[in-house]
Formats: sequence, C-alpha cells, structure tokens
Amino acid sequence: MDLLNFKQSVLPSKNKLFRFAKRFMGSSADAEDIVQDVFMRLWDIRERLDTYNSVEALAMQITKNMCLGKLRSKKNYFSSIEDHSDHVVTMPSTLLPDKKFELQDTKKLIEKIIEQLPATQRIVLQLRDIEEYELSEIAEIIQRDEAYVRVNLCRARKKLRETLIQLNIHGSY
Repeated sequence: MDLLNFKQSVLPSKNKLFRFAKRFMGSSADAEDIVQDVFMRLWDIRERLDTYNSVEALAMQITKNMCLGKLRSKKNYFSSIEDHSDHVVTMPSTLLPDKKFELQDTKKLIEKIIEQLPATQRIVLQLRDIEEYELSEIAEIIQRDEAYVRVNLCRARKKLRETLIQLNIHGSY
C-alpha cells in the first residue's frame, strides 16, 4: 500500500480512534499519543493491510489494546461522555431553561451509570450507541463473536434502563 492509499483508507478513521482512545484514557494528550502510535503500527504493516476485511476495525482493535496496556500501567480512569460533545447531539436552543437543566442532569446521571458498568459492557455500549459501529465490527474490534457483543450490549442497556427507572422512583443516585 502506498502513501496515497494509506491516507485514503486509514486516516479518515482518525477522529473515531481519538474519541475511542480519549474515552479510555481520559486525557486528550494520551489519546493523541495512542492514535499516533496506532498509525505508526498500521504504516509498519501497510503491505498486509489489504488482507484485512476492515482496516478501521483493525485500527480500533489496536487502539483498544494499546489503551488497555497503558491503563494497566497507569491505572487511569475513563472520561465522561461530555468529552465527546463534538459527536453528541446538542440540545435545541428553543428549549425552556428548566427543560435544558433537566436534560443536562439526565445526561450527567447517564454518564455516572455508564461509568459503573463493567468494562466490556461500557466499551460495547460506546462503540454501538455513540460511535455507531455495527455488531460485526464491534465483534472484530474486541475479538469476540457477535453473540457475545449482543449479550453485553443488551445487559448494558438493561442496567442503564433499570437504574434510570429506579432513580425516577426513589430519587437520587
């Protein structure tokens, strides 16, 4: 693969990789370093990239593995969804102020609940519902089968829904 093909097939995934790494690392600087390292690794194996079904899925898998390795050594924590505000749909300006505050509170509450999920459920939920990956792509990224991904996504959504329902019934988190 030459430089032009590399730029066309690999570099467009830069923003997704960055958001994904930032979610893991909690730091823009660490995420940028990891994404740069991922691109260096992909460049090193550029001659074999044509053998993969999805170069983007490979890049996500490498990013995940590098983040996990760095987290093991640093013991960092996940950042909030708020860090992904460039990707999350913003609230219309026509909402009444009290409705805006209510939606902001709900968003913060959802972030807290997601932080409490097991790592696999958190990853699958982010990849599917925030990054909008297909189940088959997620399965390839986390190196599991689609059934495993589907079960973890279902469990994560169920836990999120149940916790929100409980909080609406009983009050605070």
